[in-house]
Amino acid sequence: MSYQNEYDQSIQDPEGFWLEKADLIDWVQKPQVGLADDMNGIERWYPDGTLNTCYNAIDRHVEAGRGDQVAIYYDSPVTDTKRAITYAELKDEVERFAGGLASLGVTTGDRVVIYMPMVPEALVAMFACARIGAIHSVVFGGFAANELAVRLSDAAPKVIVTATCGIEVNKVIEYMPIVNEAIELSDKKPASVVVFERPQAQFAPVDGRDIIWSDLMASAQPIDCVPVSSTHPLYILYTSGTTGKPKGVVRDNGGHAVAMTYSMDTVYDMKPGEVFWAASDVGWVVGHSYIVYAPLLFGCSTVLYEGKPVRTPDAGAFWRVVEEYKVKVLFSAPTAFRAVRKEDPQAELYKKYDLSSLKALYLAGERLDPPTYYWLDEISGLPIVDHWWQTETGWAIASNPRGLESFAPKAGSATKPTPGFQVEILDPEGKQVAAGEQGSVVIKRPLPPSCLPTVWGNQTRFEESYLNPYPGYYLTGDGGFIDQDGYVFIMGRTDDVINVAGHRLSTGEMEEIVAAHSAVAECAVIGVADELKGQLPLGLVVLKDGASQSHDEVEKELIASVRASIGAVACFNKALIVDRLPKTRSGKILRATLRKIADGEPYTAPSTIEDPAVLSEIESRF
Repeated sequence: MSYQNEYDQSIQDPEGFWLEKADLIDWVQKPQVGLADDMNGIERWYPDGTLNTCYNAIDRHVEAGRGDQVAIYYDSPVTDTKRAITYAELKDEVERFAGGLASLGVTTGDRVVIYMPMVPEALVAMFACARIGAIHSVVFGGFAANELAVRLSDAAPKVIVTATCGIEVNKVIEYMPIVNEAIELSDKKPASVVVFERPQAQFAPVDGRDIIWSDLMASAQPIDCVPVSSTHPLYILYTSGTTGKPKGVVRDNGGHAVAMTYSMDTVYDMKPGEVFWAASDVGWVVGHSYIVYAPLLFGCSTVLYEGKPVRTPDAGAFWRVVEEYKVKVLFSAPTAFRAVRKEDPQAELYKKYDLSSLKALYLAGERLDPPTYYWLDEISGLPIVDHWWQTETGWAIASNPRGLESFAPKAGSATKPTPGFQVEILDPEGKQVAAGEQGSVVIKRPLPPSCLPTVWGNQTRFEESYLNPYPGYYLTGDGGFIDQDGYVFIMGRTDDVINVAGHRLSTGEMEEIVAAHSAVAECAVIGVADELKGQLPLGLVVLKDGASQSHDEVEKELIASVRASIGAVACFNKALIVDRLPKTRSGKILRATLRKIADGEPYTAPSTIEDPAVLSEIESRF
């Protein structure tokens, strides 16, 4: 089927379309109803169906005679460890750990917080929860105690599953002091803490509370999959916003399993048995969707990589992994590839490896800046697929759906809306704007399967944040436009639009121009308060290693480029050259924090930040 036929069908008859796609997975009770409103008037998928996500991701492949296929390739350059875990071996570990959780009193509907590094045991814990109908909430390993405490208070878990430590390039992060402090701070105390011991850090167990992973597994009885309703939550994943209390995004079992399976074929053009690698972390949505669930639901092998794109040991790390495991599709954030490009601009390390298995590179998590796109395109000759999605949706809102049809790419665009997502651009009054005009990016309801149906424990916040601003639509919080060919361009969060002397200008557009300069490795453009004009744009720029031009020369050329492309109206008159930009651990530039620093406002280092020291480096420049 062509993309257009598939897309039109998904929009004209969403219930019929997705009821047909329900056949992609195995059900205990197959749904007869595709869509129905819940008690809050929110659309829910497959309300009369029952299933088990763990069964679909593991057991059914073993039963089909594929138990010897590798499910997980674990590759940890920081510990010099490699493991290949088959579906049969994974089933054995998961059903025993599920039995272990059950022995601690965990039953269907109970929450389990997982605070783990990038080790196979993190996936075992997630699948074990799914197996018994418990709801897991994975918190990124290394989050500060306060952030973990906030999530404990909100989710109220019966059990925490953790490890003694996480391992970075040059340091060990001990987890147990953080876990102990978080439990102390939280008003909801878990009954038990299961600790996976790693040799790089020791700990003193708390009597009556802490259980060693290996002890639990030694005594655990294997347990079968528990059927749950399609609308029963699979997990809660907290958005790591830089302000306010994080929102617990809820994911239903049924819609999630169908959408994940559908996306592997439609969006990523994968086939069962092939190797898929999402170079992310299980603590983020990309890790949930495309390290853990989607590849295994679809019967692929997934790569679990405990390392970095650079420094473990060099900027060829990604290419080494692709060669070693014969990865077909690599999915990561633009920031990862910018780091690789900064250290290996001529792609000398890329040329060292046999990458014949690699058929496409997928990028998401932030805007794919054209220079990074063109660099990847030039060095690889592969399809470079920018796709756009959110924690809230769990999969791509817009993509180049290579499993259906490949479209000619346009730099800066995530291509076309994915089947199921009716994307529109509205002005502040809620009217659709013309092709090429910028506005708020929204999705017409009903949202397709896998999108959040609520915020954990706070329906009001869900409706106020996402549904009320434009009735009948879901508000993405992003600004952008759709061109005359139907291509979607995301220009950044709506708060990344600045107002210069009454003119609304996109900082995303300015970043595109700045990033195109031959000496620039990466950049951020922010709006800084100005008495006269309201706001003025400021560029913060990191230069490529070995850039020969002086800082003054680069700044002059950048100012001239923005003036030439946008005009004097942009008032882009200043570019600060800095050593590095503040980022979250998932690679997003902390623009809101940069704005506060530039405006001299008080700020707190977000818990998601990779290295807080960079903030004082930036602050010293103002």
